[in-house]
Order: sequence, then structure tokens, then C-alpha cells
Amino acid sequence: MTTKELTLLAEKNRKRLVEVVYRAKAGHIGGDLSCLNVMTALYFDVMKNLNPQEPKAADRDRFVLSKGHCVEALYVTLEAKGFLKPEVLDTLGQFGSILSGHPTIEVSGIEVNSGALGHGLSIGTGMAIAAKMDKKDWKTYVLMGDGEQGEGSIYEAAMAAGKYHLDNLVAIIDRNHLQISGNTEDVMPIDSIRERWSAFGWDVITMNGDDMESILNTFHAIDYTNKKPHLLISETTKGKGVSFMEGIAKWHHGVLNEEQCIAAVKEIEERIKSLEK
Repeated sequence: MTTKELTLLAEKNRKRLVEVVYRAKAGHIGGDLSCLNVMTALYFDVMKNLNPQEPKAADRDRFVLSKGHCVEALYVTLEAKGFLKPEVLDTLGQFGSILSGHPTIEVSGIEVNSGALGHGLSIGTGMAIAAKMDKKDWKTYVLMGDGEQGEGSIYEAAMAAGKYHLDNLVAIIDRNHLQISGNTEDVMPIDSIRERWSAFGWDVITMNGDDMESILNTFHAIDYTNKKPHLLISETTKGKGVSFMEGIAKWHHGVLNEEQCIAAVKEIEERIKSLEK
């Protein structure tokens, strides 16, 4: 897919996300929206051998959503990829649905249960080590939140990944600068991301996670033979793509009312129409 086609797909996923979260009356829409571009790029360009008819294919690339509270973004991406049927996604928030507020392996295409923050990178590191031991070429991608960087287990995994030279591991930090209790630099400063991860032996790259071209260029430039695990600092905007949500902490876990949902969908539809011209 071209950059424009992926941008269009991300906007369609964004519209679907807003509608799904509104219907469910629950979700972490601010962080969903900030990581949606990266997730779209991963599933439709970067990750290889993803097959809805064979979700456990041995040679598939693996994805771990460490910031599991943003599962709604993963659900709409899996739906677009063919892993999740629309009628199933429409049950989000309903009694008896297989869809939870965090990823579970009951859902096709989801590798691990996640949501207890700080666990995803440890799991991804183990996956990457397994691939090395088995002499396999598949890669592991882990998406973390920036507020999540306060979890100590992340740095244990970071040290291990550096020690074992896991160049088949890519970690992404969704750097939208906001967590549930406010700005990350007020809660637990992490602006030294580049320095601290470089010290652990990681290949650290910054990209504009709000821009599809920057995302693709960054992923395509990764050197998977350099004996270093890779960290992508994805600079994003909380609530990206819905103007009244952008950069506002309350939308970390905000719930849309009907008027807000209509306004958000209209705004996204205008961009979709422009991209389809």
C-alpha cells in the first residue's frame, strides 16, 4: 500500500474506533487515537506473514500491545485486517462478548493477554530470544505507553534485550506526553528516553507518529542485523484526529456523548473524502 492509502485506511479505522467506543460507552480513546497510525502501519506494511486464516502461522511476525488499555485501537485494526468480524467488534461493551477492555487470547490475532503495565516488553524479549534460539527470521514488535515507562520491569527487559543483542526486537513508545493523571513530566519525568535506552545498548530512533510517511520511513530504515534491539520514540498527539480531544488529558479515559460522537465522525469523514479524491 502507498503512504496515501495507509493514511486513508488509518482514517477509516479512526472513524470506526470512535463509533465503537461511543457505542460501548467505555474505552481509552485518547491513547487509542494516538497509536492508531503506528498500528495501521504495522499490520498493513511492516509485519509479515499475517494471515487471518492461519493466525498461528509459525513464521508470522509477533505484536504485543503492552499498553493493553488501548485495545480498542487493536480491535479495529484486527477487524480491518480480517481477524475480527464486524458483528463481533460490535459486541464490545456488551455482556457475554469475547472482547474485553484489555487484549485476551480468546480473540484471533492477539498473541498474549496484556494490560498490567510493564509486562509487554518482558514477553516480547522472550519471544525474540526464542526466535534467535530457533534460528527463525520472524520479528517481534512491542507497543508501550509513555506513562508506562515508570514500571521498573521495563528496564529489566531492556537490559536483557541489550545483553542478548536482540536485533529482531522492536519496541515502540507512544510518546503522547499525557497519562491518566496528567503530563508525564509532572508525574514521572522520562524526557531522558534516548540517553537511558542507548545506555542499555538499544538502537534509538525518533519518528513523528502522527505522520504516516515518517512512520514508514522509520520502520523501513531499521537495520535488523546490527546486533542491537530497536526503540522507536513515536512522538504523537493524545486524541489525534479529533480536534476537541487533542492534547487533553481527560480524554485518556473519556466517554463521548452523542453530540461529541457526531462531531468527531464528521471531522474524520471530511478527511476521508479529501483523501479519496
